[in-house]
Amino acid sequence: MTVERIALITGANKGMGFETARQLGELGGVVLVGARDEGRGKRAADALVDRGVTAVPLRLDVTDPASVAAAAAEVERRYGRLDVLVNNAGVAGGFTGAPSAATAADMREVYETNVFGVVTVTHAMLPLLRRSAAGRIVNMSSHLGSLTLNSDPGTPFARINMIAYQSSKTALNAVTVAYAKELRGTTVKINAAYPGIVATDINGHQGQRTPAEGAVIAVRLATLDDSGPSGACLSDDGTVPW
Repeated sequence: MTVERIALITGANKGMGFETARQLGELGGVVLVGARDEGRGKRAADALVDRGVTAVPLRLDVTDPASVAAAAAEVERRYGRLDVLVNNAGVAGGFTGAPSAATAADMREVYETNVFGVVTVTHAMLPLLRRSAAGRIVNMSSHLGSLTLNSDPGTPFARINMIAYQSSKTALNAVTVAYAKELRGTTVKINAAYPGIVATDINGHQGQRTPAEGAVIAVRLATLDDSGPSGACLSDDGTVPW
């Protein structure tokens, strides 16, 4: 018997990742709960199962190529394909100073997860996604990565100047566009999701939106039909300028 949809969400043991897994799982199929910590991943998967979701924990540290390769091999062994990849895992990093005080190490700390981790996971999972009749990749970006919004003094984002985090999300947007160019004409679509300012661990739970609200756009992009966009940047309100 063929499983309906197989979806992998990185960083799915809490916050938006957990909510994305829950909402996707409620639509049917299997959700793979990607988590660095095996115990936390299992507890999150168990909590989803208690809610009626078919959830399977999958140990996956996006900053560890060996861990990513092992996770891809496990997906291959169990299912032979992947239908949805949500690159949700992200960090803000410990640096909070002025851009002129940032070092390469400060930047690298954030890029390892937010950019290089996405590339590592996507590279490993793309052969499995190509086997899907409708592969979908969602990169969780941020309004803080939009050059247009952040360079406009009239927007609320212009006053925020987090060089490592913001530039990592801008880079993620560029990565999304690059993959979309390559995948044009295939069954795989890739888009960037802007969830809004969500209250999670990454911002000390200071956001105005709940993780459940933030997950909605990721789920929508993960379940696009054939007429849906690829290489786009979208929020609940529609297209967001790069």
